[in-house]
Amino acid sequence: MNSVWQQVTLSNLPLHQWRETSYVYRLVGSLQNWRQSSWLMQWAEPIGVLLVSSVFVLSPFISNEIVGVLLFGCAAFWVLLSLADQVNSPDGAIQTGFTPIHLLVLLYWTIATLATALSPVKAAAVVGLTKLTLYLLLFVMMARILRSPRLRSWLITIYLHVATFVSIYGMRQWFFGATALATWVDPESPLSKTTRVYSYLGNPNLLAGYLVPAIALSIAAVFAWRGWLPKALALLMAILNSSCLILTFSRGGWIGLVVVFFAFAVLFAYWWSVYLPSFWRTWLLPALLGGLIGILILGLLFVAPLRDRVSSMFVGRQDSSNNFRINVWAAVTKMIRDRPILGIGPGNTAFNKIYPIYQVSPRYTALSAYSLLLEICVETGVLGASCFLWLLLVTFNQGAIQLQRLREASSAEGFWLMAAIAAMLGMLAHGLFDTVWYRPEVNTLWWLMVALVASYYQPKAWRDLF
Repeated sequence: MNSVWQQVTLSNLPLHQWRETSYVYRLVGSLQNWRQSSWLMQWAEPIGVLLVSSVFVLSPFISNEIVGVLLFGCAAFWVLLSLADQVNSPDGAIQTGFTPIHLLVLLYWTIATLATALSPVKAAAVVGLTKLTLYLLLFVMMARILRSPRLRSWLITIYLHVATFVSIYGMRQWFFGATALATWVDPESPLSKTTRVYSYLGNPNLLAGYLVPAIALSIAAVFAWRGWLPKALALLMAILNSSCLILTFSRGGWIGLVVVFFAFAVLFAYWWSVYLPSFWRTWLLPALLGGLIGILILGLLFVAPLRDRVSSMFVGRQDSSNNFRINVWAAVTKMIRDRPILGIGPGNTAFNKIYPIYQVSPRYTALSAYSLLLEICVETGVLGASCFLWLLLVTFNQGAIQLQRLREASSAEGFWLMAAIAAMLGMLAHGLFDTVWYRPEVNTLWWLMVALVASYYQPKAWRDLF
């Protein structure tokens, strides 16, 4: 059984064999002689992290088109970096940061390419495939440069400071008011006059999705950063980001936040269990989970806006937002039934071409499926959805393996890995009921979390692979 699990999760994948037989990989290192004589390429990794940082520094404040240009720059630099890589050593494939996660990402991209080729709206699907390719190339770029603990810490710190700036402006909107840019709350709801903050992102649900990984990383920073002043700053960031997310009144964001807290409770209990007496090894996790549940119950009992917003999740079509989503899901289910294998092709452009044929009425136009799993199914069919679930399985399994290794070494890097795992779970929970996943501000952060997990990959030594 253990052997089957290792095969399914690619735990003992011999990457050197793939390298020796891959025609594509033979291109890697073709410019390594030029790199040795280039002064600029001596700073290749720092330049790479600067390019990646520009995406996270600017994405909350600029248009999606400019973000696309930045992503293209990151992709182009990754190609140059790979061609100029040094692969003379036996673990050259490992030095480039290639992991089992990369194989599943490549497989998903291949399925998306097939879905594009067979799409009924090929031109629109090509647009979506281009965007997906840029996101995935950003992932491979980050997975490579984040293998350096110094560059990893630098990029995380930059994102946390930008997210804090975004949260500060969101809190300002709460205290001084903000004009709603769309109908975000049912007009008949008791919360119809409540301010939902959206900061620079223009949408409270999008802001909530943006802040979920910021909360996870700021919690980890409390334990990973050294010195009382940095730890105090990290704690302030965690409180500020959490408060801002709560004030978005995004139900999906709240679900993501709760999942992040519960994931951290489980991961912290696992991390500290080796240092605790037998009593707390048994009762630490129940105590943490019980405390979180108690806080949630008290909030529902004594905070009326929270109670009203949460109760709206369970009233079905009586809430206009629920009713809209149910109608969209019904139409999307019909789209999946008609093209179950490879879907209609990736991207919202293809979705917008096909969805009007299936929509319940002209009143229920939609930009996407309003659910991550449904969106993947409608875009790439059962094959794409199965591959995505396999990618999640391999990623979380690698996270668990590397977390155990870091715990045995008592390395503070384990907190960043825990944050990545918790953030991924929170973003998945949010994505089940919302459409913000495919916006650049959120999608880039998702691949940052996956890249963080991949960056800790440590395969067996070369001699153990034989």
